[in-house]
Amino acid sequence: MFVVVRKVLGFVALGLGGFLLVAGLVALLWAPGVVKRTPLDTDSTTLLSGQAQRLNPATGDVEGADVLAVSRNRVDSEISDDDVVAFVANTCLNVDEGQEPACLRGDDERVINNSEPDVFATDRRTGESLPAEASAELLPADAVPHEGLVNKFPFDTPQADQQLWDGLLGEAVTATYDGEDEIEGLPVYRFTTEVDDEPATVVGDIEGRYSSQKTVWVDPRTGSIIDQEQSEQRTTEDGDTLLDLELSFTDEQVADNVASAEDSIGTIDTITRTVPVVGLVGGAVLLVLGFLLLRGARGGRGRRTASAGPAADRDAPAVEKV
Repeated sequence: MFVVVRKVLGFVALGLGGFLLVAGLVALLWAPGVVKRTPLDTDSTTLLSGQAQRLNPATGDVEGADVLAVSRNRVDSEISDDDVVAFVANTCLNVDEGQEPACLRGDDERVINNSEPDVFATDRRTGESLPAEASAELLPADAVPHEGLVNKFPFDTPQADQQLWDGLLGEAVTATYDGEDEIEGLPVYRFTTEVDDEPATVVGDIEGRYSSQKTVWVDPRTGSIIDQEQSEQRTTEDGDTLLDLELSFTDEQVADNVASAEDSIGTIDTITRTVPVVGLVGGAVLLVLGFLLLRGARGGRGRRTASAGPAADRDAPAVEKV
């Protein structure tokens, strides 16, 4: 009976060990390319608050106000696939009078600016915008081709300059790597961009001059933007102020971003680190154990067979010699 049990346990150990070994190899070789991709169910809203000096068209005076910027990025899953993710982004800037954080109707006096929906597509792994030719085949005909990174940095972001899309300027600008920081215990990389007095469509259809200084803090593991501070100056061609803006992520937004990044990091580590170690080490141990149990079972059966001969001879009746 003991031999049968050892044999059963041996086969169970071999089967489980083989399963863990295969799972470990799959997690090691295949899983990183799967988990390190932008999710296709992304639907996020980002809030930035600050102050603005803006021209009041009714009075012709430049007036100060507390402001709230709302940016929503939603994946269009119908035209996204394993390699490419398509986004529809909406942004708005409102005078902040304590209202719910949402874009307001265009005729609301608190509206400073409502942008047209921005449709773009990026690589799910690198965050890079698709080349113009590829995006033209995938996106609606009126979609504006983008360059560089748009709403996130690459997974495993390197400590190197990146190209970051500036929607007002209509082209990518250099995001200079500027060092390491820590936000609520999360290690982040700091990048800065600067635009100096460039021609642009600054408000509505008004042509003028545009300057911008921006700092973004990025979780390098996931490429998520954790915090952002920006300063914008929009003027007429003659240099008169149309909008002077100071914005940063709200404290609640930063906390949410940190928590989301930590959750994603935990998932990535479990699949790409824990599962391979458990699978490969645990699988190897169980395979060895299974072989030892089966070998012991065969050895035990052989010993019982060998000892049966002498015992039988002792129990047999003596035969008298003639």
